[in-house]
Amino acid sequence: MDLNHGVFIKTLQHKNNYSKDELKAMHDTVNNLIEISTSENKPGMLLGRIQSGKTRSFMGSMALGFDNGFEVVIILTKNSNALARQTYERLHKEYEALIDLDYMSAYDIMSLPDDLRKFELNKKIVIVVKKEKKNVERLTKALFEMYPVLRKRQMMIIDDEADYASVVYDKDKDKNLTELKVIASQLDQIKREIPTAAYLQVTATPYSLYLQPDSEVLSARGYQPKRPAFTVLVPTYQLYVGGKFYFEQSKLEGPASYVYQPVSETELELLRKEDNRRVKDAYVLTTKQLTGLRNALINFVVGGKIRNLQQIAQQERPKKYAFIMHTITTKRAHMWQYQVAMKIEQKLKQLIDEDEAAFKSIILKAYEGFKLSSESNYFPDESDVYEAVKSAFLDEELLITIVNSEQDVNQLLDKRGELKLRAPLNFFIGGQILDRGITIGNLIGFYYGRDPKKFQQDTVLQHSRMYGARPKEDLSVTRFYTTHRIYDVMERMHAFDEDLRKAFETGRNAGEVIFMMHDTKKDIVPCNPNKILLSKVITIKAKKRFLPVGFQTKSRSEMIRRTKKVDRMIQDLRKFAINQNNKDARHILVPVQKVITILKEITECLIMEEGYEWNVETFSAILNYLSRLPGNNTGYVWIVTRENRNISRYRQDGVRFADRPDNGQDELKQSYQLGTTHPTVLLLRQNGNENEGWRGGPFYWPVIVAPAQMNTIVFEE
Repeated sequence: MDLNHGVFIKTLQHKNNYSKDELKAMHDTVNNLIEISTSENKPGMLLGRIQSGKTRSFMGSMALGFDNGFEVVIILTKNSNALARQTYERLHKEYEALIDLDYMSAYDIMSLPDDLRKFELNKKIVIVVKKEKKNVERLTKALFEMYPVLRKRQMMIIDDEADYASVVYDKDKDKNLTELKVIASQLDQIKREIPTAAYLQVTATPYSLYLQPDSEVLSARGYQPKRPAFTVLVPTYQLYVGGKFYFEQSKLEGPASYVYQPVSETELELLRKEDNRRVKDAYVLTTKQLTGLRNALINFVVGGKIRNLQQIAQQERPKKYAFIMHTITTKRAHMWQYQVAMKIEQKLKQLIDEDEAAFKSIILKAYEGFKLSSESNYFPDESDVYEAVKSAFLDEELLITIVNSEQDVNQLLDKRGELKLRAPLNFFIGGQILDRGITIGNLIGFYYGRDPKKFQQDTVLQHSRMYGARPKEDLSVTRFYTTHRIYDVMERMHAFDEDLRKAFETGRNAGEVIFMMHDTKKDIVPCNPNKILLSKVITIKAKKRFLPVGFQTKSRSEMIRRTKKVDRMIQDLRKFAINQNNKDARHILVPVQKVITILKEITECLIMEEGYEWNVETFSAILNYLSRLPGNNTGYVWIVTRENRNISRYRQDGVRFADRPDNGQDELKQSYQLGTTHPTVLLLRQNGNENEGWRGGPFYWPVIVAPAQMNTIVFEE
């Protein structure tokens, strides 16, 4: 293959300066498309992270393909005018010089001329097709009636956002999914009629494509298996910010630890439909029921102005910033949320005139929060930030906009096909129209509230518009608002996403991820991965911790009594230990069933807060399974005990609940050393002092730690 010297790849390389990793991914993609037979049921896969440069990679792969025998490329985009336009504009931008030199032509299928001459048909041709009924019908007509010569040329079909309209089910009565099935069938028919074409799918959410057996039986039931013939990973660029920042680094000290801001379930419910009885104009700045949205709007303005002042200090032009609120898809709900957000803004402006001291107090509280998360060498003075924020409200720099239709999006797109930022601070309220594919620049706030009971992994993660290229300086003012329940689901999805990607990176995707579930006897047995509801998965990998978070204890007197009982149960465990010669009696190996009894007793002492849960049955089943992994003394668990602990109920910010009762240099480190092939349960006796937020009675905080040596398991609750 001509890797670097063809006119197409040379032109794009000069324009984009691809890295070695990017060029290798493009080379591997095109080489596989040439060497490996692909079909509508066995396509190639270009797998990237969300907003991680997948378009850049497949545009480069096209160039390399044109230099190596491909002559026609069909790009299938999601059923969105905005995304189709964005893809078309990007195509012309990337290939502008080659189009001007008549090396190639690029068309939107709905604008394809019906009188192309032989000269034009002999050029390299790219056609952008939206996955929508009329677009696909027009493509069928173009290939089979108007220009049948195109079918005889070497063709590459690129399915962008491949899981959308690629795998659908007969049993679903939803109108949109019914139409998607029709579109998928039409596309498959086109592909079958052009057997020499190469097929490439591009996505960041391949779960519906990978996690199903390649089976005629499933196909007969309405499934359309699309297990890839090969997978090439899109390299992640240096400025990329994804799930690791929001769900892993957020657990550690630093800017990421402030990114997640909890929202109550009550607030989310309140914002789903109009309720003027509960949302009074006079109380929008004080009611606890709107704490999340109020903080989101205020923090967005304050964070944006902090960054503007930092940019001015660096002699840079101040940037415009964006915020997205996505909780529900109905237009009525969007109008209600718009009205509430406008009320908050109006009341803040009114407060400047009527009680500026109160307004200043609100702004400086937000300022102090950002100061804690900043790592910048220059953090502006509070008086400068206050004046900038005050001016932003008085000069109406904040623009609150509803985006819930194709028309809304089309009016907001700039010439590059990206969402236009009209004002210095743009607060967008919308639904799915703002999801996958549409680029939204300088996003520093995201309020998310879709119902997790209906979550599917590909859909939810594609809603995560806060992923993508982010300047490091913007991260210190970035905030993510959602309920703990939704955050927990998204964290599980991120873990699953990362483990699946790791499986491909290590080349062991056929066997590294094991799927397990409960059976009727509450035991864990293998399960069929295509049956998993991905919002219910728990990914278990080496050294991973599982513990209750977000709870209060019972009364002081009850906790004293119950904790004494647990003390005795732990003492009795030593009778069953099989490492009696261990010098440290705080580390013992005991039968798993004895430990499960203690976990259930401890759980009786915990009162879970709204949106938080600790299903002791689930984690007991997991612990039981982990204790039976291959090795010596199966059915046993390491117990590590510690006493006299004084952890606060809340983290340093006073908002989020503490989630690290274990000491990484002591008992957690010990669990890694002892539990190489056995799980470990840390039993950490807390004093439960009232000045730490508890009720004055002692209690045990359990932490389950997976073995240090194990393959990844995906477990369905």
